[in-house]
Amino acid sequence: MQHSGGRLMAVAENGLSKSASRSVVSVVLLSVVLAGCASRMDKAPIVDGSAGGPTGTMQTAQNAGGTYQVKAGDTLYKIAQAHGMSVSNLSRINNITDPSQLRVGQVLQLGEGATQVAVTTPVTPPPTKAPAQPAQVPPTSGTTTTPAATGTVQRASDANLVSWAWPANGPVIQSFTTATKGIDLSGAIGDPIRAAADGKVMYAGNGVRGLGNLILLGHSNGFITAYAHNDKLSVKTGDEVKKGQTIASLGESDTTSPRLHFEIRRRGTPVNPLAYLPAR
Repeated sequence: MQHSGGRLMAVAENGLSKSASRSVVSVVLLSVVLAGCASRMDKAPIVDGSAGGPTGTMQTAQNAGGTYQVKAGDTLYKIAQAHGMSVSNLSRINNITDPSQLRVGQVLQLGEGATQVAVTTPVTPPPTKAPAQPAQVPPTSGTTTTPAATGTVQRASDANLVSWAWPANGPVIQSFTTATKGIDLSGAIGDPIRAAADGKVMYAGNGVRGLGNLILLGHSNGFITAYAHNDKLSVKTGDEVKKGQTIASLGESDTTSPRLHFEIRRRGTPVNPLAYLPAR
């Protein structure tokens, strides 16, 4: 079941505009920076380093009537430029009609048009060994997608900033993913839905399609909780609520079966409620 983060935040801001002026709303602005990739042609020619000169020094290529062995990264243009030849001459001498025929290890004749030319052999740094990857990266706060049914979810490092409680008594039937953005708890229509923490009602209504009768609560430290698919709402926008207070009754509005869809967001970002709620 997918729910739009943008819709929840827009509704939250709407609800606050109708509530007390001191209501705290965390607005997260996401910026996407598009970086272009600029390419340039390296003008330093690549030459055969087998002449014996030290790396990084000037060498003189005596190429008339000689040969050249193609190396990785070579092109006809680079080879011809390094040996004072035109690409057409180099191609003709070696019967090359298609530049893509060039392959590593191929020996090219440099018989015609070759001159002495001073070139700089580029310094090639030794290959760097990539660091070994860890066998397993432990989940971080708000990013774990471990289903509740398959193991224990690691508790978030900031879970103790708010005193949390379960919003309903039913079992988890839908785990947290980046698509669901929360968890679903099953139950019977009319079961009490309780505030997961002290807070203020930012929105109470059914103006968000797909979420049915919805309540948004604002809490301290930038946390927001969402309660969707309710049957009846027991609070209104602007009300102050306490942890464990009944705020609605479980329903199946805009869903296929009785359930509560519950989300916790930290500064606008959905986090796994199972990493914040106490162990049952």
